[in-house]
Amino acid sequence: MTKTTRPRQTARVVQLRKGSTIEMVRLSCPDSNQAALISESFGLPVLDSDGIRSLHERFFNETADSLREGLSDRAMQIHLQRIVGSYVGSAHGAGQFYSRAVSEARDATAKLANDARDEDRDGPVGFDSQAQRKREFAADMALQAHALRMAAEAAVVSYEHIVGETWKPFERPVENAGETVGRQAAELQMAALG
Repeated sequence: MTKTTRPRQTARVVQLRKGSTIEMVRLSCPDSNQAALISESFGLPVLDSDGIRSLHERFFNETADSLREGLSDRAMQIHLQRIVGSYVGSAHGAGQFYSRAVSEARDATAKLANDARDEDRDGPVGFDSQAQRKREFAADMALQAHALRMAAEAAVVSYEHIVGETWKPFERPVENAGETVGRQAAELQMAALG
C-alpha cells in the first residue's frame, strides 16, 4: 500500500514593514544644542532651528486649511499621515547617514594617531588630511540631519493639532514575505509528486 503524504501546512506569519518613528529621528539626528556646537566648532552657519520648525508648522496648517473643503476628516488624516511619514522617513535616513559619516571620521582620526602608519599622514602643506575632510563632511551631514529633524518634528506636531491624534507610522504588511514565484512553483511541484 502506497502512503501519500500531504504537504504540511505552516502557520502564516504576517510581517509588517516598519516605518520610521519620530523617536528614531531624535536618536539619530543632532538636537539644537549639538547642531550649534558643531556649527561653532567647524565654522559653519548656525541654523535657525525654531524658524525651520515654525515655518513647517505653518505650512502644514495652511495646507490642511486649504484642503478642508475638499477632503473628509478620514481623507485628511490619510493624506497627512503619508506626508508626515515622508518627512519622518527623510529625517531618519539623514540621521543614519550622519551616524555613518561620524563613524568614518572617528576611524580616520584614530588611524591618524597611529605613528606606524604612513598612508594616513597629512598631505602636502596647504591640503587637508583625509581625516579632516571626513570630519568636515560629518559636520555638514549633522546640520542637514538637524534641519530635517526640525521639519519632521513640526510635521508630527501639526498632524496631532490637525487630526487630533498622535502620529504613528503606517505599518504595511509585506506581501508574500520570503516567497518567490520559483519557491511557490517548487512547493506545488513537490506536492504533486506526493
